Amino acid sequence: MPVLQEQYLSLRKDLSKRKICLVAVSKLKPVLEIQELYDLGQRDFGENYVQELLEKAEHLPNDIRWHYIGHLQTNKVKQIVPFVQLIHSVDSLKLAEEINKQAKKIDKKVDILLQVYIAEEETKFGLDEEELKALLEKLPSLSHLRYRGLMGMASFSDDPAQVRKEFSQLNQLFKKYGPDEDGILSMGMSSDHEIAIEEGSNLVRIGSLIFGERK
Repeated sequence: MPVLQEQYLSLRKDLSKRKICLVAVSKLKPVLEIQELYDLGQRDFGENYVQELLEKAEHLPNDIRWHYIGHLQTNKVKQIVPFVQLIHSVDSLKLAEEINKQAKKIDKKVDILLQVYIAEEETKFGLDEEELKALLEKLPSLSHLRYRGLMGMASFSDDPAQVRKEFSQLNQLFKKYGPDEDGILSMGMSSDHEIAIEEGSNLVRIGSLIFGERK
């Protein structure tokens, strides 16, 4: 299925006006469709799987800003640290330490978001508030990480009030624990990005609204 060009351009224009960063979620999508979107001006792309990201990065322009948005295993960190723009899914001290270790080897500062658990679903990953506080206390000692903000995913629910409540909860944590300047609050996907933006998101991860539904 080709990229939904008109829908993408309209969405990008709208989000740009509102100063919202658009990350195009390209997982399971072929290189040709990503290239098509790149040719329309998109530069920020999000991937969930390390091996897939590595294969795509080899065949696509090197000025793409890759966002790693999936659950990241420590043994895969060294493969993406050299080129990834932002890791959205740091959810443990162990993972933060491994990213710092691999970044130090190549003398690079890696931008990270801390993933917070806000959904009422056991399948989601993330930190609760106490774990978030504890990890933030350790971050200053990890000299090759740059803390940029928070990420969270709402419940997969048809109840907008539930989704809004969870995004609002994350925004409150962001106001309390986010960076003082240029903080990123990454929340909102194709189905719920408008609610997320209303609740303070400044970065949305959009896949099916751009590429069509995944099979």
